Amino acid sequence: MAKYLVLYRADVSAEAQMEQSPEEGQAEMQEWMAWAGKTGAALTDFGSPLGNGRAVSPSGAAASSSDVAGYSIVEAPDADAAVALMDGHPHLKIGTIEVLEALEIPGM
Repeated sequence: MAKYLVLYRADVSAEAQMEQSPEEGQAEMQEWMAWAGKTGAALTDFGSPLGNGRAVSPSGAAASSSDVAGYSIVEAPDADAAVALMDGHPHLKIGTIEVLEALEIPGM
């Protein structure tokens, strides 16, 4: 099985997304848990929201302009199967999902 990094992209930061009523937060979490349950053992790391990004370059670090708001890790036999796991994902209501294969490093 190959590993895939799932990046959740959104125009709204993860911090802003979490500024909601407890009832809205509970309803959203139920949707995420339903997706996780449907995904089953293929979901190897539920992941988490991401915030306070910093872009690092040879000249230093600055605030990141990335629209990545969170991540998960899944395992699947191929990229098509990994993408199929995103069917009905609740994040698609507010943003997009990018699925990237984690390649093996030769000699490691």
